[in-house]
Amino acid sequence: MTSRVLSLHLRIWRQLGPQSPGAFENHRLERVSADLSLLEALDLLNERLVAAGERPVHFEHDCREGICGSCGFLVNGQAHGPRLATTVCQLYLRQFADGDCLVLEPWRAAAFPLIQDLAVERAALDRLIAAGGYCSVPIGSAPEANGLLVGREQARSAFETAACIGCGACIASCRNASASLFVAAKLAHLGQLPQGQPERARRAAAMQEQMAAEGFGSCSSQLECEAVCPQQISADWISWMHREARP
Repeated sequence: MTSRVLSLHLRIWRQLGPQSPGAFENHRLERVSADLSLLEALDLLNERLVAAGERPVHFEHDCREGICGSCGFLVNGQAHGPRLATTVCQLYLRQFADGDCLVLEPWRAAAFPLIQDLAVERAALDRLIAAGGYCSVPIGSAPEANGLLVGREQARSAFETAACIGCGACIASCRNASASLFVAAKLAHLGQLPQGQPERARRAAAMQEQMAAEGFGSCSSQLECEAVCPQQISADWISWMHREARP
């Protein structure tokens, strides 16, 4: 069976560094396979740019399996593009029509300083996690199966929040660049398990203080974070987080 082919107009944000001026740059991809992912299409474009002696488009990626969260950028103004529960690396050209224009630009948030082109620095998320500290309950060896009882629903709920991949889409989509959904997911992961109880209150306070220190805004209550989350983590956890902060 012959794969569908299409031509696309790519309008890509190009910026050499955080202090350099930036602008959109136009490129055409003619008759490419619809089975290519968007990142594979950028690989193809970069091969052509390098062959022509031009600077390739800088973007981040690692696993290309929707697991690591490093590939995120805006596609036509939407974090990770138009397909729900999908990261950029899992977004395929078959989602678009022949002749479509795709506008690609980096996350826009003060806490995510630009590195180059479509890549931003997301170290602020690492500092948020570090602010939460460690778990004092020994977890380095296989525990006795019945030593810490965790109910099925409790485990399911904790796993739902543990699925956060830290891509930053929720922050890039929030009008206030809030990290509330990210922090809520990290707090709810350990906060629902026995191992997370000793530091539970301290962790909630420390991570929310660090969120403010990093320059993230407050929750805008627009629910864009939930809409663009590739793991479909519910914004209800933000309310849970606010309850955790109460004395």
